[in-house]
Amino acid sequence: MTFIQRAKKLDIGCFVNIKTIRDHTKRKAFAEFEAQRQALRYAVRNTTLPPRTRAIAQLQLSQMHCYTRPTQIRNRCILGGKGRGVFSDFKMTRYNFRLNALAGNLPGVKKASW
Repeated sequence: MTFIQRAKKLDIGCFVNIKTIRDHTKRKAFAEFEAQRQALRYAVRNTTLPPRTRAIAQLQLSQMHCYTRPTQIRNRCILGGKGRGVFSDFKMTRYNFRLNALAGNLPGVKKASW
């Protein structure tokens, strides 16, 4: 079983809090093991393979680290680190998006008026 480890030296300047560091670690782990995970999932779902092979693949898949699952990755705000109310196009929460849009920091975004 492989262990997912955080980098020895992190550039703390780009991270806001421990949740964003953990999310960064999860994204790296997912990217590293994605191909292996897809191969195992294919082996489990392939009904032409013998049941023993499928069971072994299922066991290996269940023993993989939880950080390798795509459901562990969460969109977080790049400015505040919050995990809720995040616009995925801008990677910002609603509040930070509003502040930056009103300040004119987001190109192509302006306040609507009709």
